[in-house]
Amino acid sequence: MSNKHHPPVQVQVKWGKEQISLTFSPDQGVKSLKAQLEQLTNVPSDRMKLMPKSKGLWKGILKDDFDLNSIDFASIKPPIQFLLMGSASQLTGPKVQTVFVEDLPPEEAAKVAPEPSGLVNLGNTCYMNSVVQCLRAVPVFRQVTTSLHRGGAGTVPSSGDLFRNSELLRTLGGTFLQLDHSAQAVSPMSLVVATKRAFPQFSQMGPHGQPMQQDAEEFFSGLLEHAARYTKGKVMMQHMFFEAGVNVHEEEMEGVDNLVDALFGILMEETYTCDETQVAGLSSESDDATTAVEPAVVRNDLHRKLVCNIQGGSDASSQTNVTHIMEGISLALNGKVEKRSEVLQRDAIWTRKQRIARLPPVLAVQFGRFYWKETPDSRDHTGVKCKVMKPVAFNATLDVYDFCCERIQKVLKKARDAAAKREEDEIARKLKGEAKNDGDEDKAMEDGTKAGEDNVASVDVSMEENGQDDDDDDDEEDLKAALAMSMAPDNDATMDQKEEDIIVGPGLPKDFQGKYELFAVVTHKGRDADGGHYMGWVKAEHQSDDIKKISDSDDDNADWFVFDDDEVSPCKTEDVLKLKGGGDWHMSYMNFYRAKK
Repeated sequence: MSNKHHPPVQVQVKWGKEQISLTFSPDQGVKSLKAQLEQLTNVPSDRMKLMPKSKGLWKGILKDDFDLNSIDFASIKPPIQFLLMGSASQLTGPKVQTVFVEDLPPEEAAKVAPEPSGLVNLGNTCYMNSVVQCLRAVPVFRQVTTSLHRGGAGTVPSSGDLFRNSELLRTLGGTFLQLDHSAQAVSPMSLVVATKRAFPQFSQMGPHGQPMQQDAEEFFSGLLEHAARYTKGKVMMQHMFFEAGVNVHEEEMEGVDNLVDALFGILMEETYTCDETQVAGLSSESDDATTAVEPAVVRNDLHRKLVCNIQGGSDASSQTNVTHIMEGISLALNGKVEKRSEVLQRDAIWTRKQRIARLPPVLAVQFGRFYWKETPDSRDHTGVKCKVMKPVAFNATLDVYDFCCERIQKVLKKARDAAAKREEDEIARKLKGEAKNDGDEDKAMEDGTKAGEDNVASVDVSMEENGQDDDDDDDEEDLKAALAMSMAPDNDATMDQKEEDIIVGPGLPKDFQGKYELFAVVTHKGRDADGGHYMGWVKAEHQSDDIKKISDSDDDNADWFVFDDDEVSPCKTEDVLKLKGGGDWHMSYMNFYRAKK
């Protein structure tokens, strides 16, 4: 091998009808030269044949082990020329064609977008944007509004002109469809206009001509009240549930005449007992004492949300310190009221106790963050709206069993006991290392029936062996009847069968245990009740495969999205559970739960 070292050399390579100019370093060898040519021509290096056209180069076909430094390139008359022979390898496209999101139609781009679309803030419309994003996650409600937008009342059975004439619902359905079919933020201008037409109070303007901030809960309640008037008819309700993938039987709709109450309606059983007549009748024996006890007053009332009373300035005398949503709901369901007593013939103090008599598929809970404070010392004495900043924690699962009436609790308890039994059996099987066998229970039942029959038969045998005569036939029959009665289902079992026929709510799972999962939250940020900013937090429809548990909890750390108007960001369940308040950050104002399967 030569010890000469050459600077880079410029050459011309003739390949078919093409002339290729390149610069190569002889020090790097033949393989480096071929690699350069392969990049320029796409001819594989192992199929190349390089031959000289200028004198003073190599002889014949250039071999890979040839030392290019042995050539005196300076003595060769330029241009230095090679001849390349070889066919380029055929180019093949990728097996799967690459398609860029920018090239997709808007509807297809929305399906593959990493985050769902947001809503543009058109001037203090965050109160509306946050609620709309949460309601978008309710399939039945979205189904009825989008059906209306697509084809009017003709596509919805038994709706009539009443349903067709709702501009607000029709526009809301159109907004839902725009969000479904767009990868970009959607401007809800038509929805804002329809909202202000339906609710003129939302058209209020500030002192400088800007739209005033509104209350998200007022918009939510107003929207449901409006929708309840325009979504009547059991056929339509069943059809909408079915289109959303939920089968609802007609008997489940008993007492419900509109879709909103089928989804959000909470039938409350309210019991009022007079404190003063009971105390007077039991504490005194004088002739002046009131011996008659006021009968309890029981009535049913319909609500579309639960309230979490967090004890703001409206009840400064209260000694209850609410720190959790369960405490706040319990406090709101029980209380004292002043009403007429027929026994005392005057107003008296009554104890109010509310219990749920029918559960909804979707449960809304409002935190009592805002209250009205009187200002007697102010110039106009109009008062001021204040906000309670204290932290109130909540979990990803809400158990409403303790808030239900006894009739509903009996039904829920059967499902809860059955689930607990299955869990205990599963743990026992794992401890024993036994495989789950679905036929074991059936075999056990057969063995028990056979054992009962054997017991009856053994009585006959014992009678004969003991030589009892016909005078003891009555005793024998009594004994057989006792055994038969012991094997027959008791009254409790019959009662349980009747309890299974009790409908706890429309569209709820058959084995519903009274537990709801959190799927959406509306939060408010700021200390000003008439200002601040609302955002929506919604659980992702499709979850990733690597969902883990939250530390020190049984809750899944699921995927969520936070909707800050047109800006949408991913988050986790643990981020949502931090929205309990206690500072200037966003705090929960409305929680939305759905029946846990």
